[in-house]
Amino acid sequence: MIDLTRLNETKIMINEDLIEVIEETPDTVVTLTTGRKLIVKESRQEIKNLVKSFRKEMNE
Repeated sequence: MIDLTRLNETKIMINEDLIEVIEETPDTVVTLTTGRKLIVKESRQEIKNLVKSFRKEMNE
């Protein structure tokens, strides 16, 4: 699971396997496979890096 920050500064933790699409419009919108959409402060690249780091950590 990765930590993200909503626009109101609330921290949320999401299952990275549920991420379907990440858009920057200019806010970052994360669409989950469930259809739920989250608007977060992190950029698309930051989320990509978080997912890569988490998966690398899990494979160690």
